[in-house]
Amino acid sequence: MNETTNNQNHNRPLGRYGRLRRSFLQETNLLLFYEMLLNGSLYPHLYQIEEQANRMHGRIMNELLWKNPPPNKKNNQMEWVQHMNSLQAQTEEIVMQELILN
Repeated sequence: MNETTNNQNHNRPLGRYGRLRRSFLQETNLLLFYEMLLNGSLYPHLYQIEEQANRMHGRIMNELLWKNPPPNKKNNQMEWVQHMNSLQAQTEEIVMQELILN
C-alpha cells in the first residue's frame, strides 16, 4: 500500500518505528494486519508503538551512557564517534527485538 494513501485520514505521518512495525505485521501476520486495518486499530497501534519505541530508545541510551561513559569528545573524536555508534546499535537492537518484532 502507498504511504500517502495509508495516512490520508491520519493527523501525522508514521515515524521510523511505526513504519517498521507496519512492515513487520504485513510480512509476518497479514491476517492481523488486515483485521487491524479494517477495524481501525492499526494506526493507533502504530502510533503507540512509535511513542513507546522513542521513549525506550531514549531511556536505554541514557542508561548505556551512564554505565559506559564516552571518551572525551574534544581529545578523541573518532573514539567518541565509535563509542556512540556502538551504543546506538545496541539500543536499536533492543528496541527492535522488544517492541517492533514482537
